Amino acid sequence: MLQITGLSKTFNPGTINEKVALTDVNLTLEEGDFVTIIGGNGAGKSTLMNMISGVFPVDAGQILIDGVDVTKLPEFKRAKYLGRVFQDPMMGTAANMWVSENLAIASRRGKRRGLSWGMKHKEQAGFKEQLAELGLGLEDRMSTSMSLLSGGQRQAVTLLMATMQNPKLLLLDEHTAALDPKTASIVLELTDRLVSENNLTTMMITHNMKDAIAHGNRLIMMNNGQIVYDVKGEEKKNLTVQDLLNKFSEVSDGEFANDRMMLSK
Repeated sequence: MLQITGLSKTFNPGTINEKVALTDVNLTLEEGDFVTIIGGNGAGKSTLMNMISGVFPVDAGQILIDGVDVTKLPEFKRAKYLGRVFQDPMMGTAANMWVSENLAIASRRGKRRGLSWGMKHKEQAGFKEQLAELGLGLEDRMSTSMSLLSGGQRQAVTLLMATMQNPKLLLLDEHTAALDPKTASIVLELTDRLVSENNLTTMMITHNMKDAIAHGNRLIMMNNGQIVYDVKGEEKKNLTVQDLLNKFSEVSDGEFANDRMMLSK
């Protein structure tokens, strides 16, 4: 479903601020893979996700999504292949629009626009049913502005929006990092359910090593713009946090410099 070959990216090349973000990254995801990605600050995790999304142009390499070469496609043309949820609950939705209006926009992604009324009764009923399945009482707040929802409620709606069209690839960029532990757990449970029900190929960046082990069928560790560890199946299930700490210490010359990861043990 995703094939990345020789992907490289350097920011501000030739200047004092030059930063090598990715170096010859190769990665293949099969349909239905749920991959968690961990690594220290500056490891290249978010850059990799932004390159897949088309936020940054590629210096070298190729990106294929379901066999389609999207390497040179602009971000808006890749949107029909992707669903994405950001770390900030305020991103990914139109804050001043109703919950139902945001869902209507998401349901029309990649489709031709017409001149009919925005939402039909049948469509609204469908949205209400989908919201009810979230178990957060949002089916009774369809005409509430998104800006009035809590961070967890907003992330749940954003996750629903990102998966409505069964994207080829779902990108989750630390989508629970801004939430309290209880709310984060609820959103992760919802994530697992939506990914499983729709057999979505998924990449999830997280700083929480327990979450990285508990969710998905595959785990990738990045360091200095490269993939340094890739484990899946039973081997992943048997991992412990200490295993990941030892591996990170090994690839980073004994320096575990990421406080966020240490605090997320």
